[in-house]
Amino acid sequence: MIEAAVFGYGTVGSGTVEVIMDNNDVISKRIGDKINVKAILDLRDFPGDKYESRVVHDVNVIIDDPEISIICETMGGVGAAYKFTKMALEAGKSVCTSNKELVALHGPELIELAKEHNCSYKFEASVGGGIPIIRPLENALTADVILSVCGIVNGTTNYMLTKMDKEGAEFDDVLKEAQANGYAEADPTADIEGHDARRKIAILASIVFGKTINSEDIPTEGITKISARDMKYAKQLSRKIKLLARYESSDNKRYAMVAPFLLTNEDPLYSVDDVFNAIKVTGNMLGEAMFYGRGAGKLATASAVVGDVVECAKNLGKHIPCDWSSEVVTLTDMESSERKFFVRVGAETASEAKELFPIEEEVKVGFYDEFSFVTKVMTEKAFKEAKEKMGAGMINYIRME
Repeated sequence: MIEAAVFGYGTVGSGTVEVIMDNNDVISKRIGDKINVKAILDLRDFPGDKYESRVVHDVNVIIDDPEISIICETMGGVGAAYKFTKMALEAGKSVCTSNKELVALHGPELIELAKEHNCSYKFEASVGGGIPIIRPLENALTADVILSVCGIVNGTTNYMLTKMDKEGAEFDDVLKEAQANGYAEADPTADIEGHDARRKIAILASIVFGKTINSEDIPTEGITKISARDMKYAKQLSRKIKLLARYESSDNKRYAMVAPFLLTNEDPLYSVDDVFNAIKVTGNMLGEAMFYGRGAGKLATASAVVGDVVECAKNLGKHIPCDWSSEVVTLTDMESSERKFFVRVGAETASEAKELFPIEEEVKVGFYDEFSFVTKVMTEKAFKEAKEKMGAGMINYIRME
């Protein structure tokens, strides 16, 4: 019998217990041994819950239990979760987590700690919810040089942009609806400002390159400036607006960014709507492959956590290697990156815009109080300089993929 424990009995934690216990027969068959959730750590009590008798309030009950060999950390945050994860790894217990914030900040340190104590630190669920992406990058795609990773990795913002696109709704109204439906937190800042997506692409880029890419170094723009008007312009251009997290590597240069982009219907990410996520991976031999599925949700995320549990259970007493060192990589400045931009300026500043930007085409939707256009290909640096000269005349801009 393999004994496991869960840190945090919230949405993902309770889902993890549910997946292990309800699918116990098939999971045990794949492991080659029975598995059981022996203890659940939480500050709260859960009277009437099916597993209330397994809830403990002292982490040491789990850490000091020699029978428990695998722990699922679903607490979130970097305070107690970081402290308890270190305690577990130092005790030789493998840890499987959905905590992207902790992985982005301390991944290499925790991987190294696991190596020292002959156990593993696994974090498949930290990036794409139920989408398998880290294991494919570590195992299935090891014959390729990964040239780029680009995707929709935040279900909240994708849901909001989809609603705005289909219903012509304004940002604030859709945000309230997302919160009412449980898709957005009471404080949605991490999602709508792109911080969540930034952490996820930092993890993926670090796995791809094998060294640490700090999330704080990644230029990030959220979706708070996207309006119903932007959606009408997007339709006129036969495009959709998506918040993309992207990493590219070429000629010893490495770029990363999180920002809204206008996609054509030829891009496979164009059709990824609602709370679904998708991640495109481009290899020098494979070409392009895409991983698609539910990027969040109780059972989808729990399924990814338990997938890591199965891998750890098959390798008890061993360290499962992960090629991610603590050496920090400096990203190439985005200023030299080139693309087209969709731009909206006030009608009274149209002549100024025509002087500052190389305009490829004007975009007319019937809003006579503004002048909108698509630029020719520009560097990020040239665009930034023109934007700054426009000053208050600039209403909004969106990059084009």
